[in-house]
Amino acid sequence: MSAEAAVVLPTLALFAVALLWGLTAASAHIQCVDAARAGARAAARSESPQATLAAARAAAPHGAKITVHHDGDLVRVRVEARTAGPGPLAVRLQGEAVALAEETIAAH
Repeated sequence: MSAEAAVVLPTLALFAVALLWGLTAASAHIQCVDAARAGARAAARSESPQATLAAARAAAPHGAKITVHHDGDLVRVRVEARTAGPGPLAVRLQGEAVALAEETIAAH
């Protein structure tokens, strides 16, 4: 094995691991956004708090924290999760969605 190969192979391996971690983090972020939207839709339809959390949890990454907040006629759902990884690689991801309650629309 030449000296160049001894330098290039570990660099390529590190690049591949970084790429996989980035794809995993991007996927988890998309799951957070999708889960927040699902929860907001359920809450806007005036579903029970348990059904709202179940809808969000079904789309959320494993171990995600889900909060539902009613702000007047609006419903806000926030989903937070951490990526897998040691130290600074374990970043916090979040997604938030806001929906107008359907009974508000019917009243106008």
